Amino acid sequence: MRRIAGILLSVLVIYVIYYDLNHGTLRAGTEQVLEASTKPEEMGLPYFEKKVSPGETVLSIVEMNLDGPIPVSIEDVVSDFSVLNKGTKPQEIKSGQTYKFPEYNQNN
Repeated sequence: MRRIAGILLSVLVIYVIYYDLNHGTLRAGTEQVLEASTKPEEMGLPYFEKKVSPGETVLSIVEMNLDGPIPVSIEDVVSDFSVLNKGTKPQEIKSGQTYKFPEYNQNN
């Protein structure tokens, strides 16, 4: 009796593996995945360019441009900076390089 149960279990496992390899149990390749990409020009995000001096940060440069506090959240400034500079993180800026910085109005 054990031998018959072992054989039936083996046949079942082989059939399941065969079916999975030939037909699959997941729908692969039937759904199209579209990635949205936006360019800063398409977003209409205003910016200014500035050469970074030693000791300056993204926030300090944006604040100096506004002559006051930033009217948006820090997360917005960080994400806008990354979008304008093709994924460059604010922590990775180097002095002597020119970058695009988001320009905000006091009314934002």
